[in-house]
Amino acid sequence: MSHKFDSYTIDEIIDEFGAQPSSVIAILQGVQEKHRYLPKEYFPHIAKRLGVSEASLYSVATFYENFSLEPKGKYVLKVCDGTACHVRKSIPILDRLRSELNLSEEKCTTDDLSFTLETVSCLGACGLAPVLTVNDKVYPAMTPDKASELLKQLKEGLVDA
Repeated sequence: MSHKFDSYTIDEIIDEFGAQPSSVIAILQGVQEKHRYLPKEYFPHIAKRLGVSEASLYSVATFYENFSLEPKGKYVLKVCDGTACHVRKSIPILDRLRSELNLSEEKCTTDDLSFTLETVSCLGACGLAPVLTVNDKVYPAMTPDKASELLKQLKEGLVDA
């Protein structure tokens, strides 16, 4: 999936945060917020506007875990696999979601870009374990069956995430 390069939108984001090297992270966050990932074809324009190398943009984009150079789904589901969630059986939840979405450890996003499924080390909600988030909305005390039901509701548009 390739985005048509839109210098106007990118320039708006750059102008909002300031066209200086110290704004790199904020600008990349703005681009990712708009597209759900960082389209590589935007890097030459951003680098030129900020007076930095494309390599420095890539190093920032790949250093921080929250940035993605790959397209993500409309719904980003994160299954916590921190200690509290793991001992309360988060892996069967992950396995169920992977099975229902036809995803794997290597393939994290559905072909139609509806869903991205990721694991995270901790979501900071250990008392609510096991936890699943959908676009950062927390769903506590999950089970494989509850996760299946949530997925069904997301597919049917019954849940606003």
